[in-house]
Amino acid sequence: MNMTEFLSWSFLATFVGAAAVTSLLTQFLKNIGVLSKMPTQALSYLIALFVLLISTAATGGFLQPWTVWALIPFNAVLVSTSSNGAYQAIVRTKGKS
Repeated sequence: MNMTEFLSWSFLATFVGAAAVTSLLTQFLKNIGVLSKMPTQALSYLIALFVLLISTAATGGFLQPWTVWALIPFNAVLVSTSSNGAYQAIVRTKGKS
């Protein structure tokens, strides 16, 4: 991804892109309405799942083999836990300053 561009579907389909967007959307949405009652880790997983589903569809189309789609829930766990861990690391280091 060129740093002079906004997000692209191909960037969202990568681990780093999905984790970054998941982290940003989780922090933005976690205190809004009904979502504020949901545990943050569950919200993060649902966001990661959604990001991976739409980016997979956008980059490869819906006609991809079932094996690609079957891995998305597992990859969403990795993306979600990574984005949660990155946020906690920032909070932890910010508290030490």
